[in-house]
Amino acid sequence: MTGNEIDPEGRQELLSLPKTLAEDVARNLVMVAKLLDEDPEQAYEYSRIALRLASRVAAVREAAGFAAYAVGKYSEALAEFRAARRMTGSVDLWPVMADCERGMGRPERAMAMAGEPEVQRLDKAGQVEMRLVAAGARKDMGQADAAVVTLQSPELASNSIQPWTARLRYAYADALLAVGREDEAREWFGKALEADQGGTTDASDRLAELDGVEFVDALDEDADAEDAGGEGGSKG
Repeated sequence: MTGNEIDPEGRQELLSLPKTLAEDVARNLVMVAKLLDEDPEQAYEYSRIALRLASRVAAVREAAGFAAYAVGKYSEALAEFRAARRMTGSVDLWPVMADCERGMGRPERAMAMAGEPEVQRLDKAGQVEMRLVAAGARKDMGQADAAVVTLQSPELASNSIQPWTARLRYAYADALLAVGREDEAREWFGKALEADQGGTTDASDRLAELDGVEFVDALDEDADAEDAGGEGGSKG
């Protein structure tokens, strides 16, 4: 990694640093982004290095927040997101900040954030994300029926496929299942699967569970067959 892989916005923020330091920070931020999904613990370690090098850069604080969030350090993540927001004035992190409150066992705070004016300043994707967080908070509070209602929206009803469509439909299906509406849940898991071009959900597995389909690992089957064959040979 050279650090040149960093996104243009992040590169712009690093211009305030001496060149060598900026390059070091950029390399660490690139590694955070690269490892966040496949190895969040390692991504977290890289984020801590970037944070030590340049804690006054908003992109660094944001990356540190997402890395902490990925490993379940919600209090730490929230602190970093708040710092990034103070630096930029942006509301983009509002939904994930609310989800950190959920992670810390404070769903009522997440619900309060869902009603704040900042939500109206979010773009469409951010508003959908906030709706997902609010529905999750409702479920955390034992309000399963309210979670279903929270997810009912024009975005859910739309036939247009957006980056968030699969996750929204999946969450709705899951909420329906939680209140015993199994037939509707099956329908919406199917709709989630149709929209899930990148495999971001396990909608196909959930559908299979509802239909009583049990998957068997082919490798396990082969191993069992070999064992059986070996046992037969020894008896002969």
